[in-house]
Amino acid sequence: MLNSIFSSPVTLMQFALIIGLSMVYGIVISLVFSYKSRHSAGFALTVALLPLCVAVVIFMVNGNVGTGIAVAGAFTLVRFRSAPGSAKEISAIFTAMAVGLALGMGYATIATIFLVIVSCFTLLLTTLDFGELNKATKNVKITLPESFSYEGLFDDIFKKYTSKYNLYAVKTTNMGTLLELSYDVTFKNRNIPQKFINEIRVRNGNLTVTISNFSEHESL
Repeated sequence: MLNSIFSSPVTLMQFALIIGLSMVYGIVISLVFSYKSRHSAGFALTVALLPLCVAVVIFMVNGNVGTGIAVAGAFTLVRFRSAPGSAKEISAIFTAMAVGLALGMGYATIATIFLVIVSCFTLLLTTLDFGELNKATKNVKITLPESFSYEGLFDDIFKKYTSKYNLYAVKTTNMGTLLELSYDVTFKNRNIPQKFINEIRVRNGNLTVTISNFSEHESL
């Protein structure tokens, strides 16, 4: 049941089956990893085509020493993407490659079982918002004159409106005349209080205050 479907020699029907499964499975992977996520059309198309491309490459060298080289070459595609991408996007690419590899070797049953398991697990974790932080967690960036002493300058305001805050970066901007403080903060509720922004502006000389959704400081 888990053996390769390829006979020797490979028939046209077997090859057509692998091509058809590669196209269908590629679309499924693209849809699964796009669930509750924003991706470009180019990324969705790439993931949909990847199992087909990898399957054909592996099929062409099946039973040959070149198989190992082809596998290594296929996985190096991840390195040469134009943008690093998120961890979820990289997971989608590896999944598409794994399915393509299995199909290219003729292991259609293994590819199907793997796809079902990964798809169900991914959809479950995404639906449960696994690993997501509290919606009230935000990035706050405050600009202030370079002459200001920023240590403890906003502590009383943060304690008043947030349950947790952390200063993780300080950098100079505008040719060194301004400072930009970057905080991770968790507000006491999901709504950003207008009074919080107003009080910050009073302290920083009415300069820029930016509040955005939380993101990791170092992406994968």
